[in-house]
Amino acid sequence: VEVVDDMHVAVLGNPFGMKIYTNGVLVIESEDVKTEDGIVNPAVEAGIKTGDYIKTVNGQEVTCNEELSQAVLESNGKGMNVRAVRDGKEFNCVITPVLDAETGLYRIGIWVRDSSAGIGTLTFYSPSSGVVCGLGHGICDADTETLLQLDSGEFVGAQIISVEKGSDGAPGALKGKFTYESIANIALNCEKGVYGFMKNDVNAANLTEIALKQEVSNGEAQILCTVNGDMPKLYSCTIKKCTSGYSPTQNLIVTVTDPALIEATGGIVQGMSGSPILQKGKLVGALTHVLISDSVTGYGIFAENMLETAESLAKQELKNAS
Repeated sequence: VEVVDDMHVAVLGNPFGMKIYTNGVLVIESEDVKTEDGIVNPAVEAGIKTGDYIKTVNGQEVTCNEELSQAVLESNGKGMNVRAVRDGKEFNCVITPVLDAETGLYRIGIWVRDSSAGIGTLTFYSPSSGVVCGLGHGICDADTETLLQLDSGEFVGAQIISVEKGSDGAPGALKGKFTYESIANIALNCEKGVYGFMKNDVNAANLTEIALKQEVSNGEAQILCTVNGDMPKLYSCTIKKCTSGYSPTQNLIVTVTDPALIEATGGIVQGMSGSPILQKGKLVGALTHVLISDSVTGYGIFAENMLETAESLAKQELKNAS
């Protein structure tokens, strides 16, 4: 039996793909329906709002867009008993579909989404808990800008194939492809990142200590990230602690100083979220966001905060299993 200090982790910096499926279908937009009797919106009139999750229709679970569409089409204009969730609270309503004058099909006046996918960076693997984490911020819906409520999801391998360089006022992005090597099932999507239990063995021979918040100092540091292929490299940066008014993902101000990284990406770009930040041989944090007005500067989250979330998840999993 190998005893591992729970403050030591395997630092990663590799790109990964995320596939996430929502718990119910997320209402992302409303659109009025033109009928022979005028313009109406059955869903809005029933009390449905953007950001709600529709969970069941007439007692049947709704797990994807197609299931909701089929229920509407087969309604024959009869009221549908809908169970939905808003801000974590369930409520019931009745939506009565109407005939669209242009298509002749029943509609209820909303657009919904059941899944999301993207590229990010893995931060660390904790041998003591078996948890792997990345992003440093939660996965949010692009339209509603709300945290996606997780039903299921997966981390898969990815490779960076190109870079859309960022500039002041125009954030760039890493462009990648999924290799579909399964890394972990996503167990948690929260403000502090995405977390799951590693499926494969990780070489834990060379572990890095996580710095406590009070150990982190303003000054020089390094970012470990991947901007080509799947092999991470270290790049120089400076960090500064945020002293007040910061969100859970804005503990550090990070400025890229490495000419090679600036030349390759323009600074901090989408897809680099989760990239580990190291200082004096310890893991101090992870990148989370870029400043739109300054492409070389962004925010970071304390690694200690991510570790606390990983440990809490592991404890909850153990409790559920007992």
